[in-house]
Amino acid sequence: MDSFSEPRRKRNHLVQPLFLSFSFLLSIFLFFNHFQYCFHSSTQQRSLLQPTPTPLQLVHRIQFPDHVFLTLSNPHHTLPAPTHLQCLFYTLLNHSSQPEPVFNVHVEPVLSTDRFDQFRSIVRCPLPNSNFSAVDLRRRGEAGGQTLVDLNNQTVLSWNNLAYEAELDGDTAVVFVKGLNLRPHRISDPSQFKCHFGLTGSQNAAFSITTKAVSVAQEAVRCSLPHTTNNEEIITVTVSHVTGHVRHTVREVMPSVARVHGESNNGEARKKKNKHELCACTMVWNQARALREWVMYHSWLGVERWFVYDNNSDADDGIDGVVNDLDSKGYNVSRVIWPWIKSQEAGFSHCALKAKEHCNWVAFFDVDEFFHFPNKSGNRKNALRSMVSKFSSSNSVAELRTECRSFGPSGLRSHPKRGVSLGYTCRVGSTERHKSIVRPEMVDPSLLNVVHHFELREGYVHRNIGVGSVVVNHYKYQVWESFKAKFHRRVATYVVDWKEDQNKGSKDRVPGLGTQAVEPANWRFRFCEVWDTGLRDFLLSNFADPVTGLMPWETSNHVSVL
Repeated sequence: MDSFSEPRRKRNHLVQPLFLSFSFLLSIFLFFNHFQYCFHSSTQQRSLLQPTPTPLQLVHRIQFPDHVFLTLSNPHHTLPAPTHLQCLFYTLLNHSSQPEPVFNVHVEPVLSTDRFDQFRSIVRCPLPNSNFSAVDLRRRGEAGGQTLVDLNNQTVLSWNNLAYEAELDGDTAVVFVKGLNLRPHRISDPSQFKCHFGLTGSQNAAFSITTKAVSVAQEAVRCSLPHTTNNEEIITVTVSHVTGHVRHTVREVMPSVARVHGESNNGEARKKKNKHELCACTMVWNQARALREWVMYHSWLGVERWFVYDNNSDADDGIDGVVNDLDSKGYNVSRVIWPWIKSQEAGFSHCALKAKEHCNWVAFFDVDEFFHFPNKSGNRKNALRSMVSKFSSSNSVAELRTECRSFGPSGLRSHPKRGVSLGYTCRVGSTERHKSIVRPEMVDPSLLNVVHHFELREGYVHRNIGVGSVVVNHYKYQVWESFKAKFHRRVATYVVDWKEDQNKGSKDRVPGLGTQAVEPANWRFRFCEVWDTGLRDFLLSNFADPVTGLMPWETSNHVSVL
């Protein structure tokens, strides 16, 4: 018995550790296998929960002189940042009639993105060095561009021939059109024009409803709205006009990216609504740093609402942040995306329509122009609003015109850090041009304007305000680095660019500047005939912080309207 039990005890002593080791290893295996399964399941679940990128739905492609403009339909999604997108340019290598067209694909970075309206977003692409047949868009990191088969769905529209914007106004629609080549500053014959309405997404040939034009001037065509149209729908609209000789006339229908949507502003509703007494409208390009000074000072003078038309500012300009900051602090500033180049007159016409519902008076002037009351007794808070209010009860005065004094670089070498109103103090002796404050309800239906003033309805007149009462300080000829940026382009449709060799004697050109962006000799001492420190002295006495000496637009913690 004892001889048999002893070996068995020895065997049990050896088997037990082996069994425990095996059990331990099996437990580890099962644990890691379970952990791997859970991790894989969790990862797979998370990947399923992650939203897939929204498809980029290109609506229109427009070629401008210096970039390609794309509109996207993505009303319910955030537009990716420019660094997350790429522009694809396709060059057709064989004939488009071939069953399988062959393309060369060229990739360019996106210049900028922006929100256009509640239905569309904007992407701007740089022009490639070579010609291209089509342009598309992709997210960075996606595989190569799609194979383009149907070039008809990749049409690149020309900016020189396009119905580009539309706005409802009462029982009419105003369509803004490039390429009509009408006489500037003249009202044209509306009998040669018609408007065509169709459902969103239809091609030009599918425009099903036609109405007559009631007024035409420059780039604005006003037409009656079709009675069967529901104003709450999004509707594409374009314009046709008669071309050719009397015996061989052709009705040309313009390509269009213009839409009308929402309810039209009803005249009776406008009259009942409480309006701001004084608003301001301007058009800017890369001028974000000038906005705070301009808005804060003129708010003190009584401007209650601002329409800032942004005409393709660069992505790094920061205008959106400046506008949002001003608006959050009570200045009531709205940024209007206006991507249409060389169209300032049309933009101001558009603003007159938009502001009519909200404002009794609208001042049209630039961010380098400052109203100034040279008489000390007139320099008081809300002085500009009080001035226009005196004419609100007039049965005939619909526009107030104020003369401008043009200031030069004033000997400066760099942009004045404290603002233009404090930095530039030397000007030309005589006044140049004028700026206007308009009652938008009394503007002629044609919306004809020459930037400085509008055509008024029959029976209404303008009133000139003498320089002894109020004048506009126009900080026009700034230090060369600032002025050179302005030289890059002009925004007015009917004003020749400085770089074009024509109309050299025009008042729209800078004396002695020429056609090249080259700094003239002694630029910083030019346009200096009269030292004028009136506005600067007033601001330093009344706006500067008594402790720091800083102006309101110099501080980052300014939180209330002046």
